[in-house]
Amino acid sequence: MTGYAVATSESAAGTLTIEIKSVNSRFLDLQFRINDDLRALEPDLRSALMAAITRGKVELRLSFGRKGASSGTQALNEALLLELARLQTEIGKHFVSAPMMSVAELLRWPGVIEEAQVGQESLQADVAALTVRCVAAFIDSRQREGAALAAMLIARIDAMEAIVTRITPLIPQVVAQFQHKAIERMQDVLGMTCQGGTLSRQDASERIRQEVILYGIRIDVAEELSRLSAHLTETRHILTKGGQVGKRLDFMMQELNREANTLGAKAAVKELADAAMELKLLIEQVREQVQNLE
Repeated sequence: MTGYAVATSESAAGTLTIEIKSVNSRFLDLQFRINDDLRALEPDLRSALMAAITRGKVELRLSFGRKGASSGTQALNEALLLELARLQTEIGKHFVSAPMMSVAELLRWPGVIEEAQVGQESLQADVAALTVRCVAAFIDSRQREGAALAAMLIARIDAMEAIVTRITPLIPQVVAQFQHKAIERMQDVLGMTCQGGTLSRQDASERIRQEVILYGIRIDVAEELSRLSAHLTETRHILTKGGQVGKRLDFMMQELNREANTLGAKAAVKELADAAMELKLLIEQVREQVQNLE
């Protein structure tokens, strides 16, 4: 399922930015774009994503823009200042009249002013807090798309249930009509062949009737329609309940497709064949989208 989120945090040392985006994938594929100096944080980022996401090709970008010296992140090198103070004291012992260095002179001394360094622990804590915020926004983005996708899938389920409802009352009539027409045709043909044969016309008619009844049982799709209806009800229940539905819906699409194929194979009239084709098209549309659901 696709999704996108970006989060930024400011500190005295610089700007942290995390960007997460994903595209559809049946499996979880994580990719990271991280500055080399932040590469050590990748395991924590990976754990955070894997705890929240189970499907999708996900890319996370982490960047840290340090503020320059003109941005107010300068700091005094206290160790160097202490060393300069010690040296001035030593020099004063030998040159009593020598003036002390002024503040301006001290600030101009090489290395006294340095860029503030960010502690690794502080940076890790900032990244962890920002990751929580960004992942939450990312999940919200995916949930909004998931809600729209679920509505589309429910509409396809409605359409399939309408097909099943439409053709279910036709099955007994279709089987009876087929048996009647088949008996008439076969009786006409066998009536001519039985004139010189060993079977009487009555025996031939009874055998024809038995064979046609057996064939009618084989083409009766009431059981397949019942299973289709049950699978559609379960699919609707899974979508309505929510949660991690992707793999369960994958299985339901396999079962629906199996019943639709059987319906098509046993279809003895055009109405059933057309209905089987419509069902298979709708099932395929749902199956393609189900692979994107988590």
